Amino acid sequence: MEALPSGHLPEYAFIGRSNVGKSSLINALMNQKKLAKVSSTPGKTKLINHFVINENWYLVDLPGYGYAKVSKKDRAGFHQIITDYFKGRENLQCCFTLIDSRVPPQKIDIEFVNLLAEHGIPQVIVFTKADKLKLNELNRNVQIFSNELLKYWEELPYMIKTSSVDLRGKEEIFELIDDTNKHFFKKNS
Repeated sequence: MEALPSGHLPEYAFIGRSNVGKSSLINALMNQKKLAKVSSTPGKTKLINHFVINENWYLVDLPGYGYAKVSKKDRAGFHQIITDYFKGRENLQCCFTLIDSRVPPQKIDIEFVNLLAEHGIPQVIVFTKADKLKLNELNRNVQIFSNELLKYWEELPYMIKTSSVDLRGKEEIFELIDDTNKHFFKKNS
């Protein structure tokens, strides 16, 4: 954790199950094609990557959780890296937890969302690949996921539907970050 940048800027972490489209979304948000490594093979992000944005905040690309063609030892190492990150970053403002909008609720996603909540880490649920579904299918899948969370939650976290193809949700993510940054800098001035 010593290799991470100092915590003087607010941080926004992006994480999701392997193959959820995290790198594609990060690249779309930043108008870059190769900022985050995109691959057809899940599990390419192996380290915590900090990208300073406008000298104002950090976008943090975390390794994916869940399925990846890596050894159990490497998977345990990823888990430890992620756990240490969440425990030790005081300037973490929000975790954007990415969920594939095309698939039914996955046990590992529900467990991860609940784990963040148990540790008091603010999060936004980001449904990816929204362009691949008809609107009624997308809304149905989001509702099914929401219903699953309501088994554990009294009030749902904020949710955003996104697409790295048509840039759906991009403005909403940046508005949330901008609003949070205003509070962060006001509080820390």
